[in-house]
Amino acid sequence: MSRSLPNIIITGTPGTGKSLHSQKLAELLPKHSLVSINKFIETHDLTDGYDEERQSKTVDEDKLVDLIEPQLEKGGQIIDWHVCDIFPVNLIDLVVVLRTSTNRLFDRLKEREYGSIKLNDNMDAEIMQEILQDARESFEPEIVIELHSNDESDLQSNCDRISSWVAQWVIDNAEED
Repeated sequence: MSRSLPNIIITGTPGTGKSLHSQKLAELLPKHSLVSINKFIETHDLTDGYDEERQSKTVDEDKLVDLIEPQLEKGGQIIDWHVCDIFPVNLIDLVVVLRTSTNRLFDRLKEREYGSIKLNDNMDAEIMQEILQDARESFEPEIVIELHSNDESDLQSNCDRISSWVAQWVIDNAEED
């Protein structure tokens, strides 16, 4: 199976800037489609319960993957979600794990009015590098990159770096006539 454009996952702990990065990247890469998994879940009614303690919906990940796989097979998808390890390894070309200083992350999550359990769980996940570890365990090391996301300059340089990577990927994977 050959794709003319790579699939990219932008992941990280909630509050690290996944959505901002994904939106900016979609502007820089107009041939790519942005898939906000949170919106995708709502649109396709993929929740299968509610976690009272964490005050969040639970997701039927099997249905999610089944529905999104055809898009990934086409290529050119920018996936925005805090989970990366459920997606088919053979359909993902780059996994970007965003990391944020704990002081900034705490402030961002407080601003979102996260409850104490949800806030502490997410802070622990960032400190313990859980999402980075999941990415490294699920994908080949050469396609997982860790980028810092603390301010506007990080956003711009990260998106420029990813855009350059995409341009090189397209050259490297161009089908010969």
